[in-house]
Amino acid sequence: MVNREQISNENAQNRGRRVMRSFICVALLSALLSTAVPLHAQAVSIPEEIEWTWEVRPPHPDPTLPNVLLLGDSITRNYFPQVTKDLAGVANVYLMAASTCVGDPRLPSQIAEFAAMEHVQFRVVHFNNGMHGWDYSEAQYQQAFPDYLLDLRRTFGTSATLIWATTTPVRADATGGATNPRVVARNVIADDLVRAQGIAIDDQHQLMMQHQDLHEDPVHFNPTGAAMQGDQAAKYIRTALDNRRGRK
Repeated sequence: MVNREQISNENAQNRGRRVMRSFICVALLSALLSTAVPLHAQAVSIPEEIEWTWEVRPPHPDPTLPNVLLLGDSITRNYFPQVTKDLAGVANVYLMAASTCVGDPRLPSQIAEFAAMEHVQFRVVHFNNGMHGWDYSEAQYQQAFPDYLLDLRRTFGTSATLIWATTTPVRADATGGATNPRVVARNVIADDLVRAQGIAIDDQHQLMMQHQDLHEDPVHFNPTGAAMQGDQAAKYIRTALDNRRGRK
C-alpha cells in the first residue's frame, strides 16, 4: 500500500534539490558574468587638457558616387582637403576627427553618433588612431584595439572596406608623452591586429619618415607634407573602390 506521507516527503526533497540546483546555477552564472566585464565597462576616460571633435561633410554629395570616410585625428584632418581634391568626381569624402584615443570608452559612442547623424552607407573607411591618449599605456592600447576594430565593424557594417593608416612620426621636441618609440610601438600593435583581419595598411609613418623636414610643429606637417599624405591616402582609397567594383 502506498504511503502518502512518504511520497509527500520525497516530493518535498525533490523540490528542495531542484531549488538548490537552480540557486547554484544562478550563483555560478553571476560569478562568471562578474569576471567577464566588457572592456568598455572597465575602461576609464583620461581626458586631455583640450578635447575636441571635428566633422566635415560634402556640401552637395553626389548620390551616384560612393561615400568615403576619413576617421582619425588632426593629422587626418590636415590631409583631408587633399583627399577630397584627389577624389573629386570619384567619391563623396567625409571626415570625423577627434582627440579621443583607443581605450577611451567615449570613442565608440562618438563614432556611432556621427554615423547615425550622417545616415549614409560608407563604401570605404580610412581610419587612424594613435597620436592622442599618451596617458594610456601601450598595454592598454593593445588591450583596447581589438574592440576598436569590432566597434568599426558594428557601426559601419561588414560591407565597408577598412584601411588602416599608421601613426606618423613626431619631432624630438614633441611634448605630452608623444615620442617616436611610442609611436612605433603603437604602430606595431595595430599592424599585427589589422593584418590578422585582412585590413589594408596605408603606411603614413614610412612615408613621412622620409620627410621629417616638412614638420610645421612637433606633430603636424606643413601643407606640402599634408598634400603628400593626402595623395597617398587617396591612392589607397581609390584602389579599394576599384577592387569593390571589380568584384561586382
